[in-house]
Amino acid sequence: MSDGNGHGTHSLRAEPFPDARVLLARYNLRAKKSFGQNFLISDRAFRAIVDATVRADDDWIVEIGAGLGTLTARLAERVPEGKVIALERDPDMITVLRSELAGVDNVEIEPADALRYDLRMAAKWRGDSIAVCGNLPYHIAAPLLFRVLDARTVIRCAVVMVQKEMADRIVAAPGGKDYGALGVMIRTYADVSTVAKVGAGSFVPPPKIDSTVIKLVPLAGGAPRVPIASPEHYSTVVRAAFGQRRKTLRNALRAVFDDAAVDAALAATAIDGVRRGETLDIAEFGRLAAALPAQVATPAP
Repeated sequence: MSDGNGHGTHSLRAEPFPDARVLLARYNLRAKKSFGQNFLISDRAFRAIVDATVRADDDWIVEIGAGLGTLTARLAERVPEGKVIALERDPDMITVLRSELAGVDNVEIEPADALRYDLRMAAKWRGDSIAVCGNLPYHIAAPLLFRVLDARTVIRCAVVMVQKEMADRIVAAPGGKDYGALGVMIRTYADVSTVAKVGAGSFVPPPKIDSTVIKLVPLAGGAPRVPIASPEHYSTVVRAAFGQRRKTLRNALRAVFDDAAVDAALAATAIDGVRRGETLDIAEFGRLAAALPAQVATPAP
């Protein structure tokens, strides 16, 4: 196999790995909506994902949702001294993976749910940090990203394809309509960059929306961008600020926290309570979380 960049093969194949359309026909399969399946067929997108993920020949990569193995095979070629741990929970796809990648000795096929897979264990197995890669099913993309962040001390980078609208929210700057709790929480713990935009026509079957490949690089040592005493409390403050977007920051926070505590925290941080939550940057959220006492939080009605 060759990825077109002159990299050597690490399998018994002499020919390129089959296209998704060929594999679906070969195994008499079709995409399953229940698994959120859309299969990538764009060489440009494959190359962008692999280039952004692989740093060295001995990288270990956990691939979320390996599907038909089209990305798996390309990753395996580029890490001849490393390993690709291919996670997949659809039994039909596992059959394809085991058949098509049978001769590739640096691919480990794991019949597993990515939301339950222990990324720290994979890093422990390697004895070093790992990379994460994959085309995330849209309905579980956010929880998967938070699973990656939870294991950030052992993750070098994560290169994932998500719905364009979600990517826009993750990379948005303060003040815009796309800026929200999701982007703040992810970028509190990682640098995020856009790798490639991928149109609906790059898949079979084509989804109704476009996609974007993004790269997350956890901050050094897994530390947050701002001092945070309690990640849970910080998350509560961020979500409260965005919870009622039409309200002022003061009123949005008062829906979750004691009125007097909100007023005292705004005074202590010199943050204007008339502002809207979406105008605050991460440093301001950090100061606000530090000033709001966690024990005063009351459940939202």
